Amino acid sequence: MQCSRLAQATLTIMTEGARILEADSFGPKVYLLTDGNILKLFRRKRLFSSALFRPYSQRFITNAAGLHERGIPTLNVLDFYQLPTPGMTAVLYQPLPGETLRQISSKEGFDWQDNLAPLVALIRRLHTAGIYFRSLHLGNIVVTPDNEMGLIDVADMRFLHAPLSPALVKRNLQHFARYIARENLNERFPIQALEQALLPT
Repeated sequence: MQCSRLAQATLTIMTEGARILEADSFGPKVYLLTDGNILKLFRRKRLFSSALFRPYSQRFITNAAGLHERGIPTLNVLDFYQLPTPGMTAVLYQPLPGETLRQISSKEGFDWQDNLAPLVALIRRLHTAGIYFRSLHLGNIVVTPDNEMGLIDVADMRFLHAPLSPALVKRNLQHFARYIARENLNERFPIQALEQALLPT
């Protein structure tokens, strides 16, 4: 996808009335626009890094396309922008409809014993397809209105030419387990059952 320049005045008009979904010390990072689309801003954090040659925004776009090619639900990229500030780019996209597993699992009456199998199936599908999603966690998995599971926030992802090795599967699940611990979900989420289902015996 070609990158077009976005003037500051146009950016201001686009984000007028938008809801800020995510921000950091530099300012807003993710806007929910009034038309329902999302504008995600990417900042190059270091002067010299791999992002200088392949921005995270470009990886985000490429990875979304790769998921679509493999039939895995994800967001739809609409446009790609170079912003006036040096090192800043942005991606405009249509979000994947539905709720995250983090939102769904927080509802009263939710039981992981009845809902773990679809999650296991999704992760196994990713690993079999050679997809290493380092940011795999409950907040980045969406259950769509069609009751399918898809992925969001897809910049941190690698597509390999073969199924993931046992070592990579283990490392991916370690990232997932750290998220569960960080969110204080150890008492609710059956991490051992997930690992037993996915790790080679």
